[in-house]
Amino acid sequence: MKDKNSEDPENAAMSRRRLVKYAGVGATLAAASPLVGGGTAWADDDERKPGKSGDSHGGDSRSRVWRAGDHHVHSEYSGEFDTTKNPPVFHKGADAVYPIVTNAIMAKNFGLTWAMCTDHGGPTHSKVNLEQAYPDLLRSRRLVPEVLQFWGMEFDAPALDHHTLMIPHHSEEAQQLFELESRFAKFDAFPTDPARDTEAKMVEFLKAARGMPRKPLVIAHHASRSATGLGVYGQDTPREFRNGNNAAPDIYVGFEGAPGHQAGPLNGGARGSYSSYPTHGGFDQMTARVGGLWDALLGEGRRWWITATSDSHVHWTRGGSDFWPGEYSKTHVLARQDYADIMDGLRNGRIWVGTGDLVTSLDVSASNHGRSAAVGETLAVSSRGRTDVEIEIRFRPLDGKNANGDRPQVRRVDLIVGKITGPSRDLDSDTNPTTKVVARFGPRDWDKHRNDYVIRHTLRDVEGDLYARVRGTSTDEAEPLADGLESPWDDLWFYSNPVFVKVR
Repeated sequence: MKDKNSEDPENAAMSRRRLVKYAGVGATLAAASPLVGGGTAWADDDERKPGKSGDSHGGDSRSRVWRAGDHHVHSEYSGEFDTTKNPPVFHKGADAVYPIVTNAIMAKNFGLTWAMCTDHGGPTHSKVNLEQAYPDLLRSRRLVPEVLQFWGMEFDAPALDHHTLMIPHHSEEAQQLFELESRFAKFDAFPTDPARDTEAKMVEFLKAARGMPRKPLVIAHHASRSATGLGVYGQDTPREFRNGNNAAPDIYVGFEGAPGHQAGPLNGGARGSYSSYPTHGGFDQMTARVGGLWDALLGEGRRWWITATSDSHVHWTRGGSDFWPGEYSKTHVLARQDYADIMDGLRNGRIWVGTGDLVTSLDVSASNHGRSAAVGETLAVSSRGRTDVEIEIRFRPLDGKNANGDRPQVRRVDLIVGKITGPSRDLDSDTNPTTKVVARFGPRDWDKHRNDYVIRHTLRDVEGDLYARVRGTSTDEAEPLADGLESPWDDLWFYSNPVFVKVR
């Protein structure tokens, strides 16, 4: 029996007239125009084939390339509910305004090959998703087959701020989301049920998700948006991240390193809508601070990853605080153009993130005695032999202009290393004092190999388990400074996820 959600070539070849009907004239013209910004990144997907990578699905890992995407995009189904009526009545377009297909068209336009619709919940919203939004997603998949479009939502996580809830692509995906949202989203019940808004309910949700035959993914959104100071957290806390990851380490796998709403300063607002305590270089404090919470979690040996998203609601040119999907922030996943493999890449950390298309490809590897490991993987080193570990960083700068019409330049690349010492007894700990910037590299320190730049560095006499990660910038800031009203286009960064080293 044919999967009703699979893409059909005949359905994919829909007329421009139908695009006008569902997405509007402006979006149709955008879809018909040449790629703007991000076009180089799109082309690179056909060429960049990094070194071997583990493949939990058994396919050909050589066909994997870096594929840019966005797992946090809102549509007109982020609306509002009239709760004076029972059941509540839903109205589209109150918070985000674009049809699902418009987002897909713009994602394609800015070089994305995968994206995810993540609309807000609310009282009885699980039925809105199932009966109204999901049919529009299926239509969008047929209209824009070049972009793999995941189904899910911005989950109203019990006791925490919003999270991505990404559902695997299969014939019963709509029912799977309905089950999880209707049972566990804290605002789905009507009347409101206070028992849904507890950490215990969040752990129950994660365990239920982990027990499903097709496992979803959960990634925290704008984790420090409610923080009031450096290390003074709000809705999301280190303890909650640890407890959730303990309950479902293959489900609850990370947070947004670079939150959305990055265009805020273009309309006089804060980057990320972080109004109480700012982002640093567009990145959440949990990620941007060397030796901070992200490093604390990695130092326990957790596989905890960062991503970058648009959180698109309303474009900044229409008075909003957002860029289109892929216009400014991209999450790059090493995968085949396949729903399952992209999700596998997100689950297993084959990810790097960047803003402003400062670079279009980034590979980090660690090697010893002929063995190597890439981002998200682990290199085993024997303590009985030579324990030097060779780190190679390979990046490709943008060949052309980004979406702002700029030609950004990489001014510096940092290699960051931290020790892995095991689980912390203090669940509230948000520091890893062993994590350091071990080397900084400028243009004189990297070699050009065809279209790439290559940096090599040796970690001498490695005696214990560690991880290595990389960041780079267009600025001259030694550490990313707290953001103000500077243009986000003048403050670009990229971050890799870590490669791990285990000494046996």
